[in-house]
Amino acid sequence: MNTQIEENYLKALYHISLHNEGGKISVNELSRHLNIKMPTVNSMMKKLSEKGYVTYVSYKPIKLTPTGKLTAALIVRKHRLIEMFLVQEMGFGWEEVHDIAEQMEHIQSPKFFEKIDELLHYPKFDPHGSPIPDADGQVVSLNAVQLSECAPGRTVRLVGVRDSSEEFLQYLTGKHIKIGTKIKITGKEDFDGTMYCEIGKAAQLVFSKIIADKLLVE
Repeated sequence: MNTQIEENYLKALYHISLHNEGGKISVNELSRHLNIKMPTVNSMMKKLSEKGYVTYVSYKPIKLTPTGKLTAALIVRKHRLIEMFLVQEMGFGWEEVHDIAEQMEHIQSPKFFEKIDELLHYPKFDPHGSPIPDADGQVVSLNAVQLSECAPGRTVRLVGVRDSSEEFLQYLTGKHIKIGTKIKITGKEDFDGTMYCEIGKAAQLVFSKIIADKLLVE
């Protein structure tokens, strides 16, 4: 059985590897992501290597092994199923569920999560639009682009966010924006990428490029 600390490392490796070519991660990158000193990270990588979860050689990039990738994906699966359950079945706001899921993802009971999956009718995505790995660690591809890449005149639908922090989700909630919201793009500044949008009959909304980059639409 893995410790919570080991699971947190595996989850971090999983998330970083999705954005890196070949799934390779440097110790320095992992150290910055977790805000943990490099000697401590190196020590943990040796432990995870001994368990067969990563390939690790000093001064070379880390890579999850197939076993490590599956183990990490199943931790992410538990986290995202919990978030979905809290929102769909218990009425939590999407900005409230991350910290609770962080605590519950370490429960060691496959049957418990199988039951949650069944109760939710086997969702493919969590409340923030992130794909939920299946029991084999496989995920459905999210066919989306950043709002900032879209041209004026288009109407798109929000399918995910690149920032699931409480502050950002509260900002979106305050603008009455959630997964599935249709956004009509009415204008865009060439100079700084500021976007002018409409949502339903609400007043025109203005998104900075920083915000528009974080909204995934199709």
